[in-house]
Amino acid sequence: MRITRTASAVLFAAMMALPVGAAAQTLTIGLQAEPSSIDPHYHNLTPNNALLRDIFDRLILPDETQQLKPGLAESWKALDDLTWEIKLRQGVKFHDGSPFTADDVLFTFERAPNVPNSPSSFAIYVKNKKVTKVDDHTIHITTEKPYPLMPNDLSTFSIISKKHGEGASTGDYNSGKAAIGTGPYKFVEWVPGDRIILQRNEDYWGDKPAYDKVVIKPIKSGPARVAALLAGDVDFIDNVPTVDINRLKKEGKVNVMDSISNRVIYLHLDQFRDDSPFVKANGGGAIKNPIRDVRVRRAMSMAINRDAIVERVMEGIAIPAGQLLPKGFFGVSPNLKPVKYDPAGAKKLLAEAGVPDGFELTVHGPNDRYINDAKICEAVAQMLTRVGIKTKVETMTKSVFFKRASRGGPDNTPEFSLVLVGWGAGTGEASSPLKSLLMTYDKSKGYGASNRGRYSNPEMDAIVVQALSTVDDAKRQDLLAKATEIAMNDVGLIPLHYQISTWASRKGVAFKARTDESTVISTIYPN
Repeated sequence: MRITRTASAVLFAAMMALPVGAAAQTLTIGLQAEPSSIDPHYHNLTPNNALLRDIFDRLILPDETQQLKPGLAESWKALDDLTWEIKLRQGVKFHDGSPFTADDVLFTFERAPNVPNSPSSFAIYVKNKKVTKVDDHTIHITTEKPYPLMPNDLSTFSIISKKHGEGASTGDYNSGKAAIGTGPYKFVEWVPGDRIILQRNEDYWGDKPAYDKVVIKPIKSGPARVAALLAGDVDFIDNVPTVDINRLKKEGKVNVMDSISNRVIYLHLDQFRDDSPFVKANGGGAIKNPIRDVRVRRAMSMAINRDAIVERVMEGIAIPAGQLLPKGFFGVSPNLKPVKYDPAGAKKLLAEAGVPDGFELTVHGPNDRYINDAKICEAVAQMLTRVGIKTKVETMTKSVFFKRASRGGPDNTPEFSLVLVGWGAGTGEASSPLKSLLMTYDKSKGYGASNRGRYSNPEMDAIVVQALSTVDDAKRQDLLAKATEIAMNDVGLIPLHYQISTWASRKGVAFKARTDESTVISTIYPN
């Protein structure tokens, strides 16, 4: 199915007719994962967020190390314990020429947490905030308690046009009808599975991107992406396969760029159902869900050899994980280390929990979202099977997986019993994964939006809430670390490893590797 914006065919034809000299200003990119939508609020997912930030600006922009820089907001300050004042940039225009004002920000706050059928919403960043228009370029945001992370939250979601967004569906964004932003690139065309085309916004308020036109090709296969780069079919690729990194570094015509990321790859476990759909007794009969017993969860974590996954599955391009973020990020606990591989200890815990012979289990995961995701699922299944938890693997495309993992069960509950997922801390600190992955699911407050195991620990919840209203940085750091320790000791989820993100380009094209894994197209430049 062809998806285009009105008049996009004419614009595309005009660009294709550009003289040969102008063609040099076209950048062709091969991405592992294309977005699941052009709607910037449909799915809080890195491939979506990375691409769409070039079409729809944010109030505050995180740089390559997630330091905060002015975006559509020129400045921000706390007026008192409960009120933030945001001064909006003047003179900014949407791609259709209409002015950007405070009304667009207010409309964004209303829409972002309420997109129908969202697999993972932005509610954790916009809920519990009252936004008031002071004038066309000033807003006040108030909270019930002091909230020092306001600037971090404002750096995580895109601002949309009220004019084009009122009454618009996700389909209207996908078609291009509503895809009118203020970003450095204009949306031209999306042909799902084939290409996305962007055109430089000549009226952009900030530094204009280097390339007139960008052609984005989804190339799921890692070897195919590398082959396309070496053949000159694309200028730039993301998610370089781990097996090819050393070879590419020796190529004289290729640049390789990498950075440790803020993404943890982890397992979510069903902790809210006694009858879990993919947990069975040996032989396939019914069994009361043993995963709800912390001893079983600890046994599962001890059964996983993280070092082996990093060395053999990830080719050394990862770091074993013991918590939600790697060392150096805000809110990390110095007391948590990766759980030691101990299959004998795991079997002992299973016996203590009343399942000495184990049980049957299925692990579900995507096969086109994270680095070597399907292979990681296979490795985890083999390790669990060795301690008596006879584990099968079922992987699927991310578009199918996230819908089922989030709301594929009865009454839109999570469908699976054990899932492999990843989480990148969009705010660059520990409250992001704590709020979304581990706090008790509460749609009204935006907590637990991606808590697909429905883990719940009131003690941890209370500490996170306290941290979110603690202005003193040192005290907030300690509270977030304490909450993380509670969740990890209770095995709210099982962290496996932190990804190292790698990009490659032909000589003459450069990019600053980012901790948030985002391929921000407007920051790719010739060198």
